[in-house]
Amino acid sequence: MSETTPKPPAVQRRRKILAVASGGGHWVQLRRLVPAFEGHEVVYVTINEVYKSDVPGERIYIVNDATRWDRLGSAKLALRILWILLKERPHAVVSTGAAPGCFAIIFGRLLGAKTVWLDSVANIEQMSMSGVMVKRYSQLWLTQWQHLAEADATGDGPEFAGKVF
Repeated sequence: MSETTPKPPAVQRRRKILAVASGGGHWVQLRRLVPAFEGHEVVYVTINEVYKSDVPGERIYIVNDATRWDRLGSAKLALRILWILLKERPHAVVSTGAAPGCFAIIFGRLLGAKTVWLDSVANIEQMSMSGVMVKRYSQLWLTQWQHLAEADATGDGPEFAGKVF
């Protein structure tokens, strides 16, 4: 191209995003992030069949929820999340928590996906246990409370970029 020929505008590639959240507030906050996913293919993972009506026409996987005390349920959840990741091969994994998102972030990063963890706005005093567990696997590790980001003097804490209400 000559110096006078304008460069064509950069074309943004359509990427696949795996958006993962358990129920309640985690799901609500994930759904509030949808405008950020505009122009991309979004595949959802959550724990409640009822949430299918929130994303009509979109692919959604329903998985079991589990706690740290439910080893069998956690193993089943982990295997299901891994299967979804292997099937979908997303470019990025975004989660607002809890257990399903934790497994998705860990496995997603190990499989080469970009990873974003947004800790729940309900975690005012400290990061959630799932949030702490995914810290080393999250390329973008976010809190919704500025004082939690500032509290870590080492600079190794979560980032604050605002709240999702």
